[in-house]
Amino acid sequence: MGAHRDSFGTLDFLRNLPLFRELDLCQLEAIAAATTEQRVAAGAALFRRGEPCDGMHVIVVGRVKLASLAPAGAEKVIEILGTGQSFGEAVMFIGRPYNLFAEALADSLLLYIGKHAIFEAVASNPEFARRMLNELAQRQCRLVADIEAYTMRSATERVIGFLLAALTEDPSPGQDVVLAASKSVLASRLNITREHFSRILHDLSQAGLIRVSGRKIHILDRAGLRQRDS
Repeated sequence: MGAHRDSFGTLDFLRNLPLFRELDLCQLEAIAAATTEQRVAAGAALFRRGEPCDGMHVIVVGRVKLASLAPAGAEKVIEILGTGQSFGEAVMFIGRPYNLFAEALADSLLLYIGKHAIFEAVASNPEFARRMLNELAQRQCRLVADIEAYTMRSATERVIGFLLAALTEDPSPGQDVVLAASKSVLASRLNITREHFSRILHDLSQAGLIRVSGRKIHILDRAGLRQRDS
């Protein structure tokens, strides 16, 4: 993993993220000065559970998974994150070690922002503090929604919900969903086995609702999927 100072335009990238838009130039420059670039290859670990957290990450390009690992080695994917998304804020604020591990799913460029700069911006800018709280609250809501899905929805309903959530508002009957990670990773995210995930995709294909080609899933019947999801 490589880390070095601003070679692509950290300041401009940060100012265009919703989280940092309310900061003035002086505050943005202070955050940029506390930021390092991290270029990581697919499969590389960003941090392990139990390591100290001294800042937060923002993804410039690439994909990252956050996951937990059972003592027996089984992996549970908690989140799959992409361009513009951030992670690590919660444990940074409470001063605890990481409770998950992070791994790049693709060659990625990230920014690592030291916590002292974030704390200073929160203390001096109420709007930035509000946006940070809003981001953390949204994550908590997503976590609750995940727990509800795992306990109250069938595996098929979870897969269909995942596919429908990936679609745009384009009303055209056919759209492609390109899987952002391997089927094993996505299955773990949906709390099912890879075999069960593949079997559900096969059943939906047999029903004429989708067509699967590698990581590309062509939605043939959105209304039919919604009916199966209800």
